[in-house]
Amino acid sequence: MRAVLRYLAAAVAVVTLAACSSSGDRSTAGARPSRTHATASPSPTGPPTITIDFAGDVHFTGRTAGLLDHPDTAFGPVAKQLSAADVTIVNLETAVTTGGTPQPKEFHFRAPPAAFDAVKAAGVDVVTMANNHAMDYGRTGLADSLRYAKAAGMPVIGAGANEAAAYRPWITTVRGVRIAFLAFSQITELAQQWRATPDRSGIAETFDTAKAVAAVRAAKKRADAVIVYPHWGQEGNHCPIADQRSFAAAMAKAGATAVVGTHAHLLLGAGWEGRTYVDYGLGNFLWWRDDAYSNDTGVLRLTLTGGTLTGTRFLPAEISRRTGQPIPVTGATARRVTSKVDDLRGCAGLSDTPG
Repeated sequence: MRAVLRYLAAAVAVVTLAACSSSGDRSTAGARPSRTHATASPSPTGPPTITIDFAGDVHFTGRTAGLLDHPDTAFGPVAKQLSAADVTIVNLETAVTTGGTPQPKEFHFRAPPAAFDAVKAAGVDVVTMANNHAMDYGRTGLADSLRYAKAAGMPVIGAGANEAAAYRPWITTVRGVRIAFLAFSQITELAQQWRATPDRSGIAETFDTAKAVAAVRAAKKRADAVIVYPHWGQEGNHCPIADQRSFAAAMAKAGATAVVGTHAHLLLGAGWEGRTYVDYGLGNFLWWRDDAYSNDTGVLRLTLTGGTLTGTRFLPAEISRRTGQPIPVTGATARRVTSKVDDLRGCAGLSDTPG
């Protein structure tokens, strides 16, 4: 009986610690640290197991615009996967605004405020807007995006009212483990005009590598694990370019736990850069048109034991040609998509195991 009482007391202490950590950290707003799952429960004899899901580029325009008529079901069946993780992040590659001025570029994406309701309903905890479409409607559009995100309780990383905000991590506490998320863009189009400065809103970028490294090192002092989500690469190229490789290496050296990116409209290779897990590209996810290189996609699920990355799993999906929603797949299709990702590790120059 005394052993049972000691066990119950320890369990209550763990739950109480997680709750206190979450409520005491301003940056955890919108997180779901209290969710529990069979694969992500604290162990009374060791560190807790935590899952983090990553998905690629999300838009609400073209064939996906109508999905916002019903935000609660906009993502379709993949929402069940996303909601099963302790923390989920996607790249929201659109301005969320009804105003602003189109910028001098070819493609312009914007969505109404219901976009944040849709990602939240799908189980997403934080979005990155460090990309080449967050400011398609200028700084007015970005200000609207940040305002609507705050109203919806959806944390945004990689963009902000100034440089400090854009480079600030979002930190969430899950069962006593603190996890920091940072995001950066490596897209050159309008980069100088869109970059955040001390007195100007904008996005965080990779081009000042020292600044990005400093952000990771500062986050590492506050968190047990640091996740970096860059928007990078060359459209249509399954293999990472030199800028991606050098930035991934810099993030690994700075102490990032994982570096997971998007932009090329394709799945890219994944593996280990030393002790850091790198996925060079998750491709399109909830996507607006059917002619962007590939409909192969998926969810990357990382498992932490305490603050240490101990597991990786790719959950394959295909983008529906009718709705643009990512549909989880099984059988031969799943094997084909997963094999493609595995084969791409060669040109990514990454290792099968941590080094």
